[in-house]
Amino acid sequence: MGDSAMTIGIVIVAAGRGERAGSPGDGPKQYRPIGGQPVIRHTLAAFLQWPLSGPVVVVIHPQDESLFAEAIHGLPNASHIITTFGGDTRQRSVYEGLKALATTDATHVMIHDAARPFVDHALLNRIASGFDEGHDGVLPAVPVTDTLKRGGSDGLVHETVPRSGLYAAQTPQSFLLSAIRIAHEKAAALRRDDFTDDASIAEWAGIPVRLVEGSVDNIKLTVQRDIAMADEKLSRNSSVALPDVRTGNGYDVHQLVPGDGVTLCGVFIPHDQTLSGHSDADVALHALTDALLATCGAGDIGDHFPPSDMQWRGAPSRIFLDHAAKIVRERGGTIMNADVSLIAEAPKISPHREKMRENLAEILGISLDRCSVKATTNETIGFVGRREGIAAIATATVVYRGDVS
Repeated sequence: MGDSAMTIGIVIVAAGRGERAGSPGDGPKQYRPIGGQPVIRHTLAAFLQWPLSGPVVVVIHPQDESLFAEAIHGLPNASHIITTFGGDTRQRSVYEGLKALATTDATHVMIHDAARPFVDHALLNRIASGFDEGHDGVLPAVPVTDTLKRGGSDGLVHETVPRSGLYAAQTPQSFLLSAIRIAHEKAAALRRDDFTDDASIAEWAGIPVRLVEGSVDNIKLTVQRDIAMADEKLSRNSSVALPDVRTGNGYDVHQLVPGDGVTLCGVFIPHDQTLSGHSDADVALHALTDALLATCGAGDIGDHFPPSDMQWRGAPSRIFLDHAAKIVRERGGTIMNADVSLIAEAPKISPHREKMRENLAEILGISLDRCSVKATTNETIGFVGRREGIAAIATATVVYRGDVS
């Protein structure tokens, strides 16, 4: 899933005052705590941990800079967030967010309310699939299940409204970035500020909007009772469940034979020996591939790339690691860190360590500070000490969706 030419940017709308949430002394609702953390932190965490997430723009109120900084302090990847100030209506705030996102490489956008902290990756994947199918607008929605009545000013029921074909719209409402930005520009130029959501602007601008299945859990926290119920839900869950964090280990060794150099963590190092193996024999990436596969019980590198298959002769081992990372993500995993220890008498690893870390970060799609490469000798003991081979031990940590009750 996911067109390689498509980059999905995120706009989080967080400039509102939240008057309906009551207790103005407690501040805007997006900064109020649920489960011990501000609402907006939960919302941002969902997007920042989504593998397909591109640039993230948060639209805040000018008076909320310190509140926002405090809310995201220590949040992984928070340094990648772009902030901009909103306008006096949600529509104008979204427009400001779209203009900020247009300065990035984003091709598509998901526009989401900060006060919807229970958005999940399954929903985001359904929206991304809509983009894959070529739709310029995708709207998550749930069918209306309650019987609807139309009332009059006299306080009486005037009619029952058929609910067939009626849906309750949710966010993130998602679009081709250029199309929705132009639609907002036209609305602003005509001083049309009466649209209730971005999908209605898209409809007005002639952008077809595809409906996809929403989530009943993806509620918007509007009144004080909503916030209290969200806090109760998160507090209750945290007391009976543990996050699904898994650690995998991998070990590999390859023989050294006469040659002109070795490839380790994707870096070719000139040397008077080379590693013998069916691919490029990158012992480090092989061990890390096994470590990732271990976190979801997906076998080992030999199951996916048999040595007997001639198509892998001489192949770069980053192919194997990329494949393992894809399997992890397809099964709901978010890679948190990768650690590789190389055991070799020669060549020297330290001059190449940073490039090795950069390669791991690029292949796995994680930040550099989550990638570690270490090296040690075997003190001239054993096959490593005799320079007959190089060994690698790798550890990977992955967080999977859901929890362990």
